[in-house]
Amino acid sequence: MPHFIIECSQNILQQRSPDEIMDAVYKAADSTGLFAPNDIKVRLQPYQYYRLGDHKKNFLHVFGYIMEGRDTEQKAELSKKICTHLADLFPDISFLSINISDFERAIYCNKALINPENTDQNRHFGL
Repeated sequence: MPHFIIECSQNILQQRSPDEIMDAVYKAADSTGLFAPNDIKVRLQPYQYYRLGDHKKNFLHVFGYIMEGRDTEQKAELSKKICTHLADLFPDISFLSINISDFERAIYCNKALINPENTDQNRHFGL
């Protein structure tokens, strides 16, 4: 946790490498101090087929999924930092956006939480 999933038009990768794009999101998220650096996960999914408005040529959208508990101001700052880092990489992009959604702690599960030795229900157990 958190997960940042970047969706973009395939042609974005002609301007910047996948690593550059993912690193920008990772570094922006890390710079907020909201997450342990080892917990941040970033993925990129380019699309070959998409439709945009007239005279629009490309897009990039980040879906951020974080554990509940951060306030609106923290989430807004996270969105702005990520968007700013990406805008610096892509000054002429047609569409650039991000949204942040919360995971509910009560319904979240991972491998650590189902480990029978994890009696404290620590989601980082054994990692």
